[in-house]
Amino acid sequence: MAFSLPDSWVWDFWTATDGDTVHLYYLRAPKSLGDPHLRHRNASIGHATSTDLVNWTDHGVVLEHGASGEADESATWTGSVYRDPSGLWRMYYTGSRFLQPDADTNVETVLMATSVDLHHWVKEPATRLSASAPWYETLPDHTWREEAWRDPWVVPDESGALWHMLITARSRTVPAGVDPVDRGVIGHAVSCDLVTWAASSPLSVAGSGFAHLEVPQLVEVDGRRTLIFSCDSSHLVGARSGRPGGVWALALRDDEPFSSAPLTLERAHLVTGDELYAGRVVQTSSGAALLGFENVGAEGEFVGRLADPLPLRWHDDGRLVAFTEERVR
Repeated sequence: MAFSLPDSWVWDFWTATDGDTVHLYYLRAPKSLGDPHLRHRNASIGHATSTDLVNWTDHGVVLEHGASGEADESATWTGSVYRDPSGLWRMYYTGSRFLQPDADTNVETVLMATSVDLHHWVKEPATRLSASAPWYETLPDHTWREEAWRDPWVVPDESGALWHMLITARSRTVPAGVDPVDRGVIGHAVSCDLVTWAASSPLSVAGSGFAHLEVPQLVEVDGRRTLIFSCDSSHLVGARSGRPGGVWALALRDDEPFSSAPLTLERAHLVTGDELYAGRVVQTSSGAALLGFENVGAEGEFVGRLADPLPLRWHDDGRLVAFTEERVR
């Protein structure tokens, strides 16, 4: 059964596994707002648990917006959870600060909270990472409605000496002749202690047809390293404009995505359409599956609930395929 709340919308999410228990962290906002668009400036982070990714026990809100003037003063947005070598759980999340009550103008900042049990979280002000020149677009550049710097996903480096963070970001520059909206990139930061992070050059190039590449995830699916990200139809630009959007996959070569050459996203392909969004690859007893939230309904309305996981398989032509008729049970 899909995970939903009677009085709140549920959308972007991420998971952490401890033993046999999967911990779900998800964005939630009250339906009493009326307009689903208003959920973004009223989001908090909820928590639920499951042993099968289908039946969930909700534990309510675990992280809320901060005080006036703080980087998360408006809302707490999407992130990821990583267990450090000491066993401490670290949640890297997005703080959102809307600058006007009647406009979408907002500044996004990567922040961190820690937990010893995955249930109780404490914000850690020492970790704060913002978009910055020379690589990334910021609000003063006046090229986009927001300072995009969100959805952090953390992975260890093969050397064991540092960690990488993948971030939804936008390039400060675009190639000549490219639509100026076509700035979506996978942002990149590195750390040697999981506390202090430094921005680095993007992992992908601008001009790939995506105004943004949301909720990036670097995973392995049946032995193939894969980049998963989301971009809906309304944010496809350039040559991709007018085509369907949704959850995307890009099979990576052995040296990607941290090679000296940035990713080109021409090889990226759709896994699902706009009906599901913010897709994450999870592991079930039957293998890899795609978990996403139900985004667009039959009448074009926003749904706002978590779907059951869909089995994932590689097609002979190299595409990652989600089998909608075989929902994991």
